[in-house]
Amino acid sequence: MAGIDRDTPIPSEIKLHQKSRRLELIYEGGEAYALDFEYLRVYTPSAEARGHGPGQETLQTGKRNVDIERIEPVGTYALRLVFSDGHDSGLYSWDMLYNLGKHHDELWQEYLKQIEAQGLSRDIDTTSRPASGGGCGHHH
Repeated sequence: MAGIDRDTPIPSEIKLHQKSRRLELIYEGGEAYALDFEYLRVYTPSAEARGHGPGQETLQTGKRNVDIERIEPVGTYALRLVFSDGHDSGLYSWDMLYNLGKHHDELWQEYLKQIEAQGLSRDIDTTSRPASGGGCGHHH
């Protein structure tokens, strides 16, 4: 996930569309993807959401109205997206962004199926935060 596959294209243009709430990635040769902020937020690569191994994922809920406040480049291999809900720990590698664009329809359908199967909502944030002892070292 962290590395760059040498065959992964890097966007030649990145546009943040606040009104339509989409991040547009445009590649050489005309390929382009417009990814909703909600989609990017629910598929965050952060350990907080993905866990540290298979089966540790936390389904992200209540992200329908999330905004991207800013985009920060990370070296030459990734972007950090800073979301309006305070989330900013996911590094979106060029590989990941390209795959999120390329496989958008199936990934989005899978997410909607998971939300429905668990009786959760895109409008209500039920994402549980680990209490003390969650392993992150922070005590609130």
